[in-house]
Amino acid sequence: MQLNIFDASILIVDDQAANVLLLEQLLSEAGYTNLSMTMNPLDVCALHQQHAYDLILLDIQMPGMDGFQVMEGLKAEQKDSYLPVIVLTAQPMHKLKALQAGAKDFISKPFDLVEVKTRIHNMLEVRLLYKKLAEYNQQLEETVNKRTAELRDSENRFRRLTELASDWSWEQDTEGHFINMPDNLLNALGISRPNDPHQADNLDGWNENDRAKFNAILASRQPFVDFTFCRTNERGQAQHFRISGEPVLDANGQFVGYRGLGTDYKVLISVAS
Repeated sequence: MQLNIFDASILIVDDQAANVLLLEQLLSEAGYTNLSMTMNPLDVCALHQQHAYDLILLDIQMPGMDGFQVMEGLKAEQKDSYLPVIVLTAQPMHKLKALQAGAKDFISKPFDLVEVKTRIHNMLEVRLLYKKLAEYNQQLEETVNKRTAELRDSENRFRRLTELASDWSWEQDTEGHFINMPDNLLNALGISRPNDPHQADNLDGWNENDRAKFNAILASRQPFVDFTFCRTNERGQAQHFRISGEPVLDANGQFVGYRGLGTDYKVLISVAS
């Protein structure tokens, strides 16, 4: 942390050459290595936009543009909400106004050398911690976005393989709606949505006895293996399926639906023969 602080970039802004030289000498002797100076307040915003200083030591009373106007310009150009400014002032009434304007601290004139070094050191500690947090948040966001993209890609590949294979997966929520299933599979199984969203999905074309047995199994919330059923599609052709499933519970043991696997039963018959 010490090396990071002494490598921090600092801009000294004061229209009095003696004050600039005094602060430069004091900070250099304290070990700070990345110092910049200007006596023209009109240059501050452009300099900060170019160099993104870790700290700006800003005099309040300057001709042409005072410190308050400089801070307004800095806030308009800031990419983040943190304004790294310590104001330099001999006027007690300016201290509170400067803090209200966005300055993080103040140093009184004439300078107390111990106060100057202490306030600058403390300010830079906070500033560098703020930057580390911002970098960490950015890295975290990039990692989350990357993992999300990978998961979506993996899910898309899995869905595509499911669509191409004779075996497929199925899921159902607590309302009896089939979820996370491609439309072509829903159509093949004769599953359609009812007008009432609180009712379970329709099982169109299913044999009535098979449909009643399937609903009874789901109502029991018990696992089942190799349940076979038949449905008649829109062309009047009989379709035969075999499915297995199990109830899904959340971390608190609450029922949240069913999931399982299924296959076109006619495919199994043709392979076996």
